[in-house]
Amino acid sequence: MFRIYEESKIGGITMISAGDFRNGVTFEEDGNVLQVVEFQHVKPGKGAAFVRTKTKNVLTGAVTEKSYNPSAKFPTAFIERKDMEYSYTDGGLYYFMDQETYELEPINESDLSDNFKFVKDGMVCKVLSYKGKVFGVEPPTFVELAVTKTDPGFKGDTATNTTKPATLETGAEVKVPLFIEEGEMIQIDTRTGEYLGRA
Repeated sequence: MFRIYEESKIGGITMISAGDFRNGVTFEEDGNVLQVVEFQHVKPGKGAAFVRTKTKNVLTGAVTEKSYNPSAKFPTAFIERKDMEYSYTDGGLYYFMDQETYELEPINESDLSDNFKFVKDGMVCKVLSYKGKVFGVEPPTFVELAVTKTDPGFKGDTATNTTKPATLETGAEVKVPLFIEEGEMIQIDTRTGEYLGRA
């Protein structure tokens, strides 16, 4: 059962109801800007349904767990998404280049999501900020990376449901089919970390 993502405007401000929360949605509550990290619709046997969420305060990084009434409405927070090219890392800072000004912007490792492990130098990511403060980085949805380490493949083994671990050039580990060899380029969906096929 798919629901249309509902937003309504109240006094020119775009509102979102808790029943429409999805991962990555940003909204304002009590002067804080929160991003939904996890959500679960709960329908208990007795009593009203509710939405159990884990949210991250985009400005402080604090993670909170809270339940909401699905019909509760909140103003959506306007998040700026800017394409920037990942250049290099130095200590706990990751440097991204503005593609218009060529200026480098350092971003703390703590502001990077788990799926940043699929990003290598030169990839263009979306840098997320709220009123000028960076709070997250979205890697490209699909990336092509080289396999740097995996057990040898077996000739003629094309069973698609059997997998083995492989280390990619960025250091990330994924599961790949048995026929994939070291040095091959493969496609990864960074949202799920799944192998999609040979590049």
